[in-house]
Amino acid sequence: MKKLSILALSVFMLAACSESKSDTATVAGEQAVAAQAGETLSIDSAASTVKWTAYHKGGLNPRFGTTSTSGTFSVQDGNLVSGSLVSDINSLTTDPAAVDPAMSDGKTSADLDAHLKSADFFDTEKYPSVKFDITKVEDLPAGTASKTEGANKLVSGNMTIKDKTVNVSFPAKVDVAVDGLNIVSKFTINRQDWGLTYGTEGDPKDWMISQDVDLELNLTARK
Repeated sequence: MKKLSILALSVFMLAACSESKSDTATVAGEQAVAAQAGETLSIDSAASTVKWTAYHKGGLNPRFGTTSTSGTFSVQDGNLVSGSLVSDINSLTTDPAAVDPAMSDGKTSADLDAHLKSADFFDTEKYPSVKFDITKVEDLPAGTASKTEGANKLVSGNMTIKDKTVNVSFPAKVDVAVDGLNIVSKFTINRQDWGLTYGTEGDPKDWMISQDVDLELNLTARK
């Protein structure tokens, strides 16, 4: 039993100390939204993906899936200047590979979808979407390390989850072309910055879930 306990602790610590594959977003209070300017491009929802990954404590048992996103970007003189995105949380889908019923008391990915949409988490009956409004886009400072390959911009925006808005900033690769643009980014947010908890504060059920949530964006917008 002692050997098993030591092994379990070792696995826990290894997962907790493993290198992150995404950048940690910096947060601030709500900021003024960037004004639209230049040409407006619409997100191609079918060609765009928003992936999420959440974990149990120590990075164990990751749960992952997708949500659909719509919205627009503004481009002026070959640069991204503003944008407004909406993710439909009712479209949230957990990848079946992320949930093994044999390891989760018979629960499936569909069960997790329903739980995440319930009042325990997103409460989609009252708050059906997550919104992101760009507040600033600037060149990524020279020498800035990023887990997003080819990152060239620092994107900041107001992210609204349920009834709370927090400004987040993260590196991104922004490519503007004649016929549209593409934005790629991998960053981590802390769900508790938005008060997104399971049960009341200090509830053991919430403690077992990591505060970190990884988001991976691959957004395509067209004229």
